[in-house]
Amino acid sequence: MASPESAVNGPTMTAGAASKSLRNAFGGVIAFIILVLIGVLAFSIRLFSVIKYESVIHEFDPYFNYRVTQFLSKNGIYDFWNWFDDRTWYPLGRVIGGTVYPGLTLTAGTIWKVVNSLNIPLSVETVCVFTAPIFSAFASWAAYLLTKEVKGPGAGLTAAALLAMVPSYISRSVAGSYDNEAVAIFALVFTFYLYIKTLNTGSLFYATLNALAYFYMVCSWGGYTFIINLIPMHVLLCIVTGRYSSRLYIAYAPLVFIIIHVVALAYYIKGILSPKMFKVAVTLVVSVGLAVCCAVIAILIAVVASSPTKGWSGRSLTLLDPTYASKYIPIIASVSEHQPPTWPSYFMDINVLAFLVPAGIIACFMPLTDSSSFVILYIVTSVYFSGVMVRLMLVLAPAACILSGIALSEAFNVLTRSIKFQLPGIAGNPSIAEENGSSTVVAPNDIPKTEEAAKEKPAKKNRKKEKENVEKKPTPSKTEKRLLVLPLEASVIAVLLLVLLGAFYVVHCVWAAAEAYSAPSIVLTSHSNDGGLHVFDDFREAYSWLSHNTDVDDKVASWWDYGYQTTAMANRTVLVDNNTWNNTHIATVGTAMSSPEKQAWEIFHSLDVKYVLVVFGGVVGYPSDDINKFLWMVRIGGGVFPHIKEPDYLRDGQYRIDAQATPTMLNCLMYKLSYFRFVETDGKGFDRVRRTEIGKKHFKLTHFEEVFTTHHWMVRIYKLKPQRNRIRGKTKKSKSSRSVSSKRDVRGKRNPWH
Repeated sequence: MASPESAVNGPTMTAGAASKSLRNAFGGVIAFIILVLIGVLAFSIRLFSVIKYESVIHEFDPYFNYRVTQFLSKNGIYDFWNWFDDRTWYPLGRVIGGTVYPGLTLTAGTIWKVVNSLNIPLSVETVCVFTAPIFSAFASWAAYLLTKEVKGPGAGLTAAALLAMVPSYISRSVAGSYDNEAVAIFALVFTFYLYIKTLNTGSLFYATLNALAYFYMVCSWGGYTFIINLIPMHVLLCIVTGRYSSRLYIAYAPLVFIIIHVVALAYYIKGILSPKMFKVAVTLVVSVGLAVCCAVIAILIAVVASSPTKGWSGRSLTLLDPTYASKYIPIIASVSEHQPPTWPSYFMDINVLAFLVPAGIIACFMPLTDSSSFVILYIVTSVYFSGVMVRLMLVLAPAACILSGIALSEAFNVLTRSIKFQLPGIAGNPSIAEENGSSTVVAPNDIPKTEEAAKEKPAKKNRKKEKENVEKKPTPSKTEKRLLVLPLEASVIAVLLLVLLGAFYVVHCVWAAAEAYSAPSIVLTSHSNDGGLHVFDDFREAYSWLSHNTDVDDKVASWWDYGYQTTAMANRTVLVDNNTWNNTHIATVGTAMSSPEKQAWEIFHSLDVKYVLVVFGGVVGYPSDDINKFLWMVRIGGGVFPHIKEPDYLRDGQYRIDAQATPTMLNCLMYKLSYFRFVETDGKGFDRVRRTEIGKKHFKLTHFEEVFTTHHWMVRIYKLKPQRNRIRGKTKKSKSSRSVSSKRDVRGKRNPWH
């Protein structure tokens, strides 16, 4: 017969459980709606470039990706995988299938095929333009899932909202920024989420999904090496700190096998052997293992010592030693993305998150779990790599958003609880009063022994099972909750300050998306003093001229920055492009630009070049022109061809183009092609970028002829004069002298760039 107490408590507990279930369902619906709005925000904030300009591809690398996607959509995956592109790296060419990360191309190609099968007539270019904003929403949702596994749904929603707007990620994912990072950041965060999910649940299903997500990341971006290193580091950290479990084994085994299997085998043997026998086995294995390891290490040292770079790639060495590229590999150091960031760039790219990250790290230690330790390791490594290379600020952005989301969520929890406990009129609520510590709490010793024994018995049975369950955040005791209660006035002020901080972050992110990162590189704008807007469309003007006024098989030489755009927009063959894999070939172009006109003509003529393209900003004040990049051409060229020496182009260690410039500088091809007829613009030859008058104003070209200069003089195209014109302009020589010269050519006189 049921007691009166149980008869009273039964309906009450049922009603309480139903009320709690209803609240959870309502909270789930609200969280879903918020996630949808976050996805819309992530997509919409990246459309400023389309609204302000038009739907175009941005930057340089995206044009190559767009061209490859066009080929894939037209010819299929088999032809794409075996495509030999003879319009790049002439005369070497490029095997596209073996030299690209196909994840982005296959993703956009699949989207295009699906939408067109649904009778939605979208072009390949339109799909490429909007791929990055779409996957930005996916990345925000992945950040929610990851942070939820670490600190709950509140922190997850905050982290997702922060990642949707963070400027560092926007800079690589605006509409039209069709680069590998467009899908790679989503793949990175989603892979980390599945790893943590597997670590928390021990589910082989999530482990399998983790392996598939990891494979997708490998196919999408070279930054997959970050995953390769970070996850093993975390596994090793768990093993060293004594946190090994079967869940860790399941999470890591589908990715890498050796270390975790050795550890699992050791734990298994320890369980079946006596302690004495286990010590003997450990001694034997360690002795044999040390001998084998010493032999293997000796072999590796011998192999690595024979390599000039000790077995490391140039970019890897740059990450380990930030000064390595500037000393030994100028082709890597010349890329602006490979330069170390400045302190203002952190405030520009992650803004107030830089101040919230330390608080998030502290919150992850309360308590420290396997998942929170992974997030701490993630932020520490990403901070280091972002300090080495500005491009890796993109890796820091998700980690900063996750830690900041945790910090803000924990702060709001404490502050809102403090306000709730101290609001007038709620003291009579028994549950709240009990949480606040104002009601009488029953001591553990007052619980009837029969009830205590009943609770203790199943606890013993399930003790082993609980060890394998997910580590849950322990509920704070009454004393702990009482200590977290802050004064009402201080709590209200702190909440208002956090809201103000968030508003400042939103304003900064919207400004960065609308102004700093929305302009495409091929369409430039500037504002005059009276507020007028000037548009400079010189790049597309030049590429259009090449497309309509040159033969299809003509070869165009330029610095490698403009190779992808020339191939994609003008459909012309180039010597070098943005895939900087052949240092010698790029050094050849750099040497030609650094050489006198006659020698440069010989170099280009030997490579079957017909047109030379240079970018010049002296008229309109465009700073990213070839004259400002010229010293990198000298350094790269001099790294392969020793007769090119950087001091020859400097006056007392200073780079000058005025009257104090060196004769080598004033007579090189880059100077002449940039400043030919420049004095006609203002009569003085004043360079608005370098803010000085040029040193050599009046000169003629003997081996090149100007064929096209854009409206604002930003792009200038020259044609190589044929050899017969070159001979006709020379002073007549006797037959004997011409025969001697021809004999020297027959004997194989070396060109100066060899």
